[in-house]
Amino acid sequence: MPEDRSPPATERGRSVDLLRHILLFIHLLGFAALFGGALVQFRDEYKVVNAAMLYGALIQIVTGLLLVGVIEGANDPIDNWKVTVKLAVGLVAAVLCWVNRRKDTIPAGLFGAIMLLTAGNVGVAVFW
Repeated sequence: MPEDRSPPATERGRSVDLLRHILLFIHLLGFAALFGGALVQFRDEYKVVNAAMLYGALIQIVTGLLLVGVIEGANDPIDNWKVTVKLAVGLVAAVLCWVNRRKDTIPAGLFGAIMLLTAGNVGVAVFW
């Protein structure tokens, strides 16, 4: 019978926790980029989807999905409804950013919707 060379369960647990914290850190940086990219032009007359907003939205989607995978893989409990709502809201914000990324200007209502979706997604994360 081959020898088991996998690390002890406590080492694996620490590695998973470290990965989870790294992903969460990058996920929060994605939020900061998306919301900050919008906030810096809040008072500007003409609003655009800048690179920070676009890449922040994409980073949030990717790291959010990876976080769910890590949590599920560690057999930790997860609220699937919360994840579904966050993914749906995040995808809508990301698609709005992607579709409007090359436009010279976007309507104020669309810009507000992106900001509201972003803030709402944080609200779901914190208060649900």
